[in-house]
Amino acid sequence: MKVLIITGSPHSKGTTALLADEVRVGAKEAGHEVIRIDTAKLDVHPCLGCYHCRDNDGRCVYNDDMTQIYPHLLTADVIILVTPLYYFGMTAQLKRVVDRFFAINPILRKTPKQLHLLAACGDKDKWAMDALVVHFQTLCRYLHWQEGEKVLAIGAYTREDLKDSDYPTRARKLGAEL
Repeated sequence: MKVLIITGSPHSKGTTALLADEVRVGAKEAGHEVIRIDTAKLDVHPCLGCYHCRDNDGRCVYNDDMTQIYPHLLTADVIILVTPLYYFGMTAQLKRVVDRFFAINPILRKTPKQLHLLAACGDKDKWAMDALVVHFQTLCRYLHWQEGEKVLAIGAYTREDLKDSDYPTRARKLGAEL
């Protein structure tokens, strides 16, 4: 199975980087092919809603780093979105990539996939993740993808906050059970 991990954090040593590392280890140990894309390191422009892609076989008006993501997005069986919670949603870096799915929507909506979510936030209130979870569920519904597991690390500002939690273990287990 091909697993695509798409991270959204600008912090390469942050909480969600740790969760992404763990899910990757679990998936690799289970024998899956794993590709990880860190969106914060890429040059991805925001979708303009100009419909250029619809008139040009899915080719966006931009020639940016999305060209590195599309081939993996199309061939992955499983996609795992990984993000810290920024103002009750995914990071702008990850959102830009998700918005650019639009160029190939017709193909994505006809291709069965699983979508999973790993997220972390410093808040200790469970409701802090509600908007992100609804967005995730809406993506699954719209794209006709199977809603997968969610690992929502509450109270995790730093990697140290994850040390005595079960979140890293849960992320590794998610990867192993794909």
